[in-house]
Amino acid sequence: MDTRNRWIRLYDLAFGALGPQGWWPARNPFEVAILSQHTAWRNAERALLRLREAGALTPRGMAALPAARLARVIRPAGSYRGKARALRAFLTALRRDFGGQVGRLLRQPAEGLRPWLMSVPGIGPETADCILLYAAGSPAFVADAYARRILARHGLVPFAAGYEGVRREGEAHLPPDPALQGELHALLVTVGKGFCRTVPRCDACPLRPDLPNGVHLAPVRATRRAMPSAPSGSRRTTGAERWPT
Repeated sequence: MDTRNRWIRLYDLAFGALGPQGWWPARNPFEVAILSQHTAWRNAERALLRLREAGALTPRGMAALPAARLARVIRPAGSYRGKARALRAFLTALRRDFGGQVGRLLRQPAEGLRPWLMSVPGIGPETADCILLYAAGSPAFVADAYARRILARHGLVPFAAGYEGVRREGEAHLPPDPALQGELHALLVTVGKGFCRTVPRCDACPLRPDLPNGVHLAPVRATRRAMPSAPSGSRRTTGAERWPT
């Protein structure tokens, strides 16, 4: 089976066993952009509810919150002071370049939108790709720690591959379909959390039929990286992090 077909097979196996994930609780593109700044998914949902209660889930409403109060509101998300600074930086850049209008921002071509997002302090490549994929509806492969671990163990990318290298591989081998890529990201997070852990549970894993024999079963060693990603315990930060367990 060629490499492209194996990428699609991973999707088919995971989707067939786990079904649609549907885990973004955001109601609009601005909320997606905000959620992309958070780490643990349950905590992100709590922060989202608190922002909604504070009337801060629009660019204008959030900008009106004093910095200290914004930090208190998003405290459940963890590292709240840094996230508050990142959100402020995003709002400042949004007002400066797009008149505070998220719709104008998200209508930009992906080749220009991604660099713009990554120019904002606190937004790294993973956050930018989540915004592209889930808010702008543009194809983007989110090469988070779960994806890199799974793909390396299945022999589809080198163990030492970094975020950008794995992202390019994903975009080269997957159809440019944001719905498929978004679902695959969610499925890989679920597989990474439940099965492809530091000590893998390969016998129960829905991706087991695609797993090469032997060598790729070795647990991935902890490694550092610089960027944010996804729900239910996965991270969405821009700091250096280790592989999830």
